Amino acid sequence: MNDRHDVAPERRLSRRSLVAGGGALALLAACGNGVGGSRAERLDARVDATRDYLFGRYPGTRDLAARAFGVLYMPLVTEAGFGFGGGYGRGALRINDVTVDYYSATRATFGLQIGAQQYGHALFFMTAPALAEFRRSDGWTAGADIRYALPDTGGSIGVDTTTGLSPVIGLVFGQAGLMAGATLAGVKYTRIIP
Repeated sequence: MNDRHDVAPERRLSRRSLVAGGGALALLAACGNGVGGSRAERLDARVDATRDYLFGRYPGTRDLAARAFGVLYMPLVTEAGFGFGGGYGRGALRINDVTVDYYSATRATFGLQIGAQQYGHALFFMTAPALAEFRRSDGWTAGADIRYALPDTGGSIGVDTTTGLSPVIGLVFGQAGLMAGATLAGVKYTRIIP
């Protein structure tokens, strides 16, 4: 009986530890999934700042966003490479200026490259089918069909850009770093939970 008495408290402690540990894991999982957390709020704040920057710095983007069926704002993408390279960033898709989904942007590269750079970009979906294709895909990859908006030296988006019939218009901005020529070709966008 004395041996049994010595074993029972260890079992109870072990069960308590198991229950407490399981509860802690569930709590961590709930905090890490974006529900009730602040990661989505922080990302939305960055997207707001990016949108405001674009509208203030490139006045034509306000009209472009108003005519677009949706806009994907990517506040910051970081790329680095030394032979092999890669890049990553996170952003939000907005329809009528309301966030509907969050996305990551990733790219892997190989070739003659040395350095690092950071930049932001926005994709303006000018047709309903282009937006639907983007949202429907498991991983949409930017291709050669994106038309790039190039701000003139005065900081405005030219009339030819905003009146074009391109289904997707891309704007790369705020480029800083040692790699030249930020492009979106080969960037893969995937829906995420922040």
